[in-house]
Amino acid sequence: MGSAGVTDPRAALAELFRMYEIGCSALGSPLWAAMCTRFAFEAEAGGPVFAFLEPHAASTFADAYPLRMLGGLHRLALNGDAPELAHHLPSTDGDGHEDAVWDALGTLIASPPAALLDALTRPPQTNEVGRSASLIGGFLVIADETRLPLRVLEIGASAGLNLRFDQFRYEQDDEGFGPIASPVRFPGYWPFGSPPFDVPLVVDSRRGCDVDPIDVSNPDERITLLSYVWPDQRERFERTTAAIDIAALVPAVIDRADAAAWLGQHLAEPAADRATVVFHSIMWQYLDEDTKRAIRAVLELAGAAATSRAPLAWLRLEPDEDDYTFPRVRLTSWPGGTERLLAHGSFHLGAVTWMPTE
Repeated sequence: MGSAGVTDPRAALAELFRMYEIGCSALGSPLWAAMCTRFAFEAEAGGPVFAFLEPHAASTFADAYPLRMLGGLHRLALNGDAPELAHHLPSTDGDGHEDAVWDALGTLIASPPAALLDALTRPPQTNEVGRSASLIGGFLVIADETRLPLRVLEIGASAGLNLRFDQFRYEQDDEGFGPIASPVRFPGYWPFGSPPFDVPLVVDSRRGCDVDPIDVSNPDERITLLSYVWPDQRERFERTTAAIDIAALVPAVIDRADAAAWLGQHLAEPAADRATVVFHSIMWQYLDEDTKRAIRAVLELAGAAATSRAPLAWLRLEPDEDDYTFPRVRLTSWPGGTERLLAHGSFHLGAVTWMPTE
């Protein structure tokens, strides 16, 4: 998926922006969607955004250069380096005036500061905490079926916020899981049946890896992470901020590493009296085929050595490769290697359609 097949660089860049307009609109950011629409027309006309992104006009959707640019612009506002833009972005208590946001963005792009150029060198790190609402059912099923503490390993972990999934509060009707006083709350997202919220779940250890992890204990990197939250999504912005605060209290190691090699190292020996859970969310599409094959091979090798006292689970929230309309929650469990579809979830935060597990 992308614009690499379009030979005219202006048309290619405009196509990229239009794809992201669809995504921003579908996922609840009308402001960024409107900006992407305007950028598409400007790219076709050869305006400042074309001059800025022309070297990346043939990039793919997965390379996410429009989102890199928007994240960099948002970061300037959050950091106090773009006061006019900050005056109009909701995330910085601005008025959200679309024309004013457009004018401020155009000024920055026409004469890009070094920080904006640097933003293009790094892919977005969304670390969307709302994905835990889709994943929690899988963790609970694993805890229910194994009756063991969980050893949790996340690939593509970014800042590792979702590694603290058990510190968030999930509620449906009169049932719930997680600390009642948690500042990160997910009420009423399971309208058609809910996961087994009454199951005891204990996280024994939590660790993750990423090719470019974010350390939210560093104030500068904390702002970087928040910059990828779309600025008109105040609730999402506040939820991410609360999850960062939780991360400061609940330790988790995030290694800078390739996912396949890292998994091979951590799955080399079964973990006795613990259920090892490898999980990831909305990152599979960014991996090349060789890496995907290597990860599967590592999991199958470790799965062959799994026992009832040292089981292995592979939990993921990802869209099907031929259908990106919504992500599915799938679980593969060893011993046995049985795969199940547990739920239809959300790319960010939305209703979860829980499937019967019996």
